[in-house]
Amino acid sequence: MTEIRTPLRRRPAQRRSAERVQRMLDACADILDEDGYDGLTTTRIAQRAEVAIGSVYQFFPDKRAVAQALALRNLEQFGQRISRRLAEGGFAHWTDTVGAIIDIFVDMHRTVPGFRELRFGDVADINLLDSVSDNNSVVADRLRRMIVENFAISDTAELARALAIAVEAGDAVLKLAFRRAPGGDPAIIAEAERLIHGYLAAYIKDNEPMSGRTRPDPA
Repeated sequence: MTEIRTPLRRRPAQRRSAERVQRMLDACADILDEDGYDGLTTTRIAQRAEVAIGSVYQFFPDKRAVAQALALRNLEQFGQRISRRLAEGGFAHWTDTVGAIIDIFVDMHRTVPGFRELRFGDVADINLLDSVSDNNSVVADRLRRMIVENFAISDTAELARALAIAVEAGDAVLKLAFRRAPGGDPAIIAEAERLIHGYLAAYIKDNEPMSGRTRPDPA
């Protein structure tokens, strides 16, 4: 299981410090939207967040660490939104969650500041979320754990491999969708869903479907 380490030099001990850190992340997101990762500096983050530059270095060693914290925040929001959607149920099979997951990703791309540039960190470093696993592997691992927790399927190497491939394929096709149109080309987004759902539905056949969050009795 991927274990993500915090990029913070130290964790904020007080609410005021925690709020200051969030302002830095918000500032980072705004600058990424405006000028990309190359235009990001700790000085600009401090100015935009209206904090002293020393406050930035109190928590982050450099701009990469700020971007890492923002990518982790993106990952947490992505996971929380998927968890809420899974809790609503209504899926005939776990592979039917593909459309919901893509919808969440596309909505974040359109509405979450900084997400369209940073997403889960590749623009800064393909190992931004974890020093060993690449960013897409971290995302695939998070999805695998949520799927196993919500559906009656076995946590197998086959499942992990299938989700890793699905995330890589989905990432590539969705990047194409957002290169073609700022809000994402709807036809290409639809093709991404068809591609990934078809692959997973055909590849994983040995697990019975289970709706919503209902789990079998442990007996």
